[in-house]
This record gives sequence, C-alpha cells and structure tokens, in this order.
Amino acid sequence: MIKKIPMRTCISCKQCKPKKDLIRIVKNNDDFLLDKSGKLNGRGAYICNNQECIEKLIKNKLLNKTFKQNISQDVYDKIKESFFE
Repeated sequence: MIKKIPMRTCISCKQCKPKKDLIRIVKNNDDFLLDKSGKLNGRGAYICNNQECIEKLIKNKLLNKTFKQNISQDVYDKIKESFFE
C-alpha cells in the first residue's frame, strides 16, 4: 500500500506542494513562529522555502489576509531575518 503524501498550498505562489517542502508560519495566541517541524499548535500558513515567495509575502503582507487580522511590520521583519540568516 502506498502512503499518501500530505499536500499544502503556498500562500504566496499558490502552488500545491508536499507538506515537508514548505515552511509553516504558526499563529499561537498573538505570537507568530516559524515551525520547521510542522508540529506546533496553532493556526498555520504554508510558504515555499525560496526568496521570491518570502519577498512576495512581505511586500503584499499576505499574512494579514491569511489570518484575517492586521499584523505588525515587526512580525514580517522577524520572518525575513529567519529566512535569510
């Protein structure tokens, strides 16, 4: 029997990819974290692990739309720092 591969959609480029190829951004209470393991509690959004998708996320403030709330620039700066270390 073949094991089914979980697929998720990148909120930036809208491509459907295997879950393990994407990075999850988690909203836990009022804190936003990068979830590299994919196991943290909270509402999550998935994004490709490439520079174009990250830049589009930050430029268009896509997390505001995904989580239906106004998200501060500090959160976007923290995400950018984490990706481009």
